Amino acid sequence: MNDQIHSDGSDHEHGALGDAEYAEFMELAAEEGFDLEEVEGAIDEAGHGPLPVLAVVGRPNVGKSTLVNRIIGRREAVVEDKPGVTRDRVTYEAEWAGRRFKVVDTGGWEQDVLGIDASVAAQAEYAIEASDAVVFVVDSTVGATDTDEAVVKLLRRAGKPVVLCANKVDGQSGEADATALWSLGLGEPHPVSSLHGRGTGDLLDAVLEALPEAPAQRFGTAMGGPRRIALIGRPNVGKSSLLNKVANEDRVVVNELAGTTRDPVDELIELGGITWKFIDTAGIRRRVHLQEGADYYASLRTAAAVEKAEVAVVLIDAGESISVQDQRIITMAVEAGRAMVIAFNKWDTLDEERRYYLEREIETELAQIAWAPRVNVSAVTGRHMEKLVPAIETALASWETRVPTGRLNAFLGEIVASHPHPVRGGKQPRILFGTQAGTKPPRFVLFASGFLEHGYRRFVERRLREEFGFEGTPIHISVRVREKRGRNK
Repeated sequence: MNDQIHSDGSDHEHGALGDAEYAEFMELAAEEGFDLEEVEGAIDEAGHGPLPVLAVVGRPNVGKSTLVNRIIGRREAVVEDKPGVTRDRVTYEAEWAGRRFKVVDTGGWEQDVLGIDASVAAQAEYAIEASDAVVFVVDSTVGATDTDEAVVKLLRRAGKPVVLCANKVDGQSGEADATALWSLGLGEPHPVSSLHGRGTGDLLDAVLEALPEAPAQRFGTAMGGPRRIALIGRPNVGKSSLLNKVANEDRVVVNELAGTTRDPVDELIELGGITWKFIDTAGIRRRVHLQEGADYYASLRTAAAVEKAEVAVVLIDAGESISVQDQRIITMAVEAGRAMVIAFNKWDTLDEERRYYLEREIETELAQIAWAPRVNVSAVTGRHMEKLVPAIETALASWETRVPTGRLNAFLGEIVASHPHPVRGGKQPRILFGTQAGTKPPRFVLFASGFLEHGYRRFVERRLREEFGFEGTPIHISVRVREKRGRNK
């Protein structure tokens, strides 16, 4: 399926394009009047490996979410004085000095009955686990607290690079407070006012030094070690039961109480002659009256597991209506760019009426992921478990597939001829040419004579899937429009 792997095995600096293919492509871009630097930048942007991950940690109300908003350049992370604000998303993309990376926001959620130290350490632990570097935020007006010291111990054990942010330094008078944080033993404290933006540039420069570069992709080749599968889904859909069934033994605790599993459980399991690493993300223990904090905590753990995985198996309780929470978890995996399989659990409990209504729900509620393989299983009885691995293998193969540029452009030419873009404002934009610059997931860059409407982009994606498969993987399509001043024709 990956016949386009470079025969010499060498790394190229043109995304997935080999030297000859790249030269031919750039000649085509020049003929069509595109700025070659812009074209090269578009290919490089789409051809990167997995983005490095930065975790922002610290105790509640030190300004983590405000800092995250400052880093990503928009107000997206929820900021509120009350700890425990529920968020649907905890991972965002950011860019600084031409480098892109992901930010995991561990913004404060309500402390549980075990005390603030336990709650902060627990939420930080899952974010740190999936990160490449950490920004540790301390309120410089308060100074280092016992809770801060507890997080420092956690960071030292994790062994990840740490950038210390002394937040709420709004002027020269606060510099001395920031200097006092040298006592934490994490190196230089960077004085910042995330509210006003003061000092954030210097902080981000330090972050870039701590983060690894986005790795160059080796197209068509798997990363070392067993393939990584994240089991995700809302509490009590049977994630732990599924893990036990595929392992043929009780590896993790199963209980009817939603959220029995607290710690992540990574298990090496042999299926079909292949060893896989299953990441069990089964819910959390419900805390007393802490629904908001628990939901946020579960989202954080799911995001961390998805970042570690290559394919996400999303479990849905077939006996219940597809919920907003199910859809949010699916969206999280899609936005992370992971291969995906949808497993409807507890299938053996359904009667004919429920099956009928479930099919209608799938058509309406999950239409956006009609490309994901679906398996109907029972983690308790083992029904159809043999179908899970083939579905995972199909999704991973699609996730790593690349369409050669020549074949892609022949396909795009057929689309433009048979289904041209609608005329808008007296103009009819058209796709001139394109390339697939990345895989894991497949990432396409299309170059056009004008703006392509969202509906037409969806049509192109649908036709790509019909022509080339891509079952079980999201597809990213970016469009670059030719500037009038650059036209040579």
